[in-house]
Amino acid sequence: QAQAGWLQHDFGHLSVFSKSRWNHWVHKFVIGHLKGAPASWWNHLHFQHHAKPNCFRKDPDVNMHPLFFALGKTLSVELGAQKKKFMPYNHQHKYFFIIGPPALVPLYFQWYIFYFVVQRKQWVDLAWMLTFYIRFFLTYLPLLGVQGVLGLHLLVRFIESNWFVWVTQMNHIPMHIDYDKNVDWFSTQLQATCNVHQSFFNDWFSGHLNFQIEHHLFPTMPRHNYWK
Repeated sequence: QAQAGWLQHDFGHLSVFSKSRWNHWVHKFVIGHLKGAPASWWNHLHFQHHAKPNCFRKDPDVNMHPLFFALGKTLSVELGAQKKKFMPYNHQHKYFFIIGPPALVPLYFQWYIFYFVVQRKQWVDLAWMLTFYIRFFLTYLPLLGVQGVLGLHLLVRFIESNWFVWVTQMNHIPMHIDYDKNVDWFSTQLQATCNVHQSFFNDWFSGHLNFQIEHHLFPTMPRHNYWK
């Protein structure tokens, strides 16, 4: 599931086939049938992220501030001055592991994706998603029963969520996070991204998103060319 996530990311960025239409078609198959999520939802969130990375209230990936975490030096000081204490932020490095990685995919994404497609009437995406759940249940129901299938699905999403959050946060959260200052596009991308050491394992584990700087500057570039 995690590797299918990196694969759909490639198709979503139109970086596999030369024709955009082919990328869109296979994107729907990979994220819809192999992962059970809507392509329209991913596009809606991810394109905002690339347009304004680490810009508070414009990048959906930093929307967890200030409900759970105090992000960035500027926003953290602002929270302190306003005395907004949603959480014991001085301990966030301890409870991040409990709230962030384990919960995002199985608890939040799992119900929100259905809300998204129904609210926006994305019936084609919903049909692709249902093929995933039908296939999943038909495959494992005879072996595990209803409770076993539900437990397996939750376990898969729990493990995937930890994997997903670590990869997506390690190359953005350490960088500058603030309100949108309308800085030029190039500078906006650079100040919000950082790379992680290149190795065979890191390339595989992160879907080559350890080259986050290159990815944000050249989002349609095929991932195997980032190192160049």
